[in-house]
Amino acid sequence: MRPLLFAAALSLLAISSANAAPEQPARDCFRNFNWQGWSPSSEGDSLYLRVGRNEVYQVELTPGSRVRRGPGRFLINRSRGNGFVCSPLDLDLSLADHLGFERPLFPQSIRRLSEEEVAALPASETPH
Repeated sequence: MRPLLFAAALSLLAISSANAAPEQPARDCFRNFNWQGWSPSSEGDSLYLRVGRNEVYQVELTPGSRVRRGPGRFLINRSRGNGFVCSPLDLDLSLADHLGFERPLFPQSIRRLSEEEVAALPASETPH
């Protein structure tokens, strides 16, 4: 009787593990101080952030953001918490100029681009 109960318990365990939620992929995070440069996309509704030497992250902004890079404009991120950027909630972005004007930007998502995606970016959108 015991072997039968043991086999039944094992089969229930196998069924419950098969129905469990899929494992979440590891999140790509970077330290705020590793951020080296940025550039807007051509439509201005996303930003590309260069992290370190070889990584590029795409930050999708609210539609209609129309971010443009120009002389005297710079991107500000007010760092809070542990200094890691893992989600759009970790970014407090604004576009500022030397006259003191700031316009807040609202990140919706962030993801690390593959090497192929980075290579496919136009030169005008490649962060420097």
